[in-house]
Amino acid sequence: MVIDNNSSDGTLDAIKNHNLLDKIIYINTGENLGGAGGFQFGIKYAAERLYDYIWVMDDDCMPKHDSLEKLLEVAEKKQDHFGFLASKVLWKDGRICTMNIPRETMFKSVTDFDDKIVPVVMASFVSLLLPVRVVREVGLPIKEFFIWTDDWEYTRRISRRMPGYLVNGSVVVHKSKNNYGANIAYEASDRLSRYQYLYRNDVYLYRREGILGLLYEIVRILGHTLRVVFKAKDHKLMRLRCIWKSTIQGLTFNPTIEFPKEKVSE
Repeated sequence: MVIDNNSSDGTLDAIKNHNLLDKIIYINTGENLGGAGGFQFGIKYAAERLYDYIWVMDDDCMPKHDSLEKLLEVAEKKQDHFGFLASKVLWKDGRICTMNIPRETMFKSVTDFDDKIVPVVMASFVSLLLPVRVVREVGLPIKEFFIWTDDWEYTRRISRRMPGYLVNGSVVVHKSKNNYGANIAYEASDRLSRYQYLYRNDVYLYRREGILGLLYEIVRILGHTLRVVFKAKDHKLMRLRCIWKSTIQGLTFNPTIEFPKEKVSE
């Protein structure tokens, strides 16, 4: 299934040119819902129909021929006693994709990329296997996030109830432009408005973890502030205003979690 956020890049034409319309469910949302809205749209569609699993991927995720097979092997072995399974994500040069490293705790990234499975509490949507029963239990991703943190919030919401795992045998390649995460200190000034979602959404995520989460977020925000002060080459006040205004907004940001409707067949 391809969810098209009303793009202008010829997605539908590409599907037609490869004669895939009879094999792919193509849905144009009619507007740009953001990454979070697009994922929510697709997961909701699948959860409301007669599917058992949902394999979520970014549009620039390139799976190996056995990526799904390795995920399903673990799903069968665990007898569905899990909340999600994440693939190991490499960048284009074969190194670990740093922006998609799962967290083994809320505050520590995974370092074990050799063991067959590694317990994790947060993972990205770049390649994630979700049992539909879990989606129906915990609800859908939060579309109001628009971009950033929607995958971490969702997988953490799941891992608070049931275990999640990194499956190192399932490998995908993330063909992102760069192999590093978002950094407001170095971002082009005409793209700074996007960061309002990042800081607002992160506060929502970490404040749910109680005092430790809030302390972590405070230290993180202070670190980003200092990075802007000492590293940013221009528009320092604009960058700082974005960080702190969005952080404050996150303290009262309380979107409603939606749930899929009862199963329907087509």
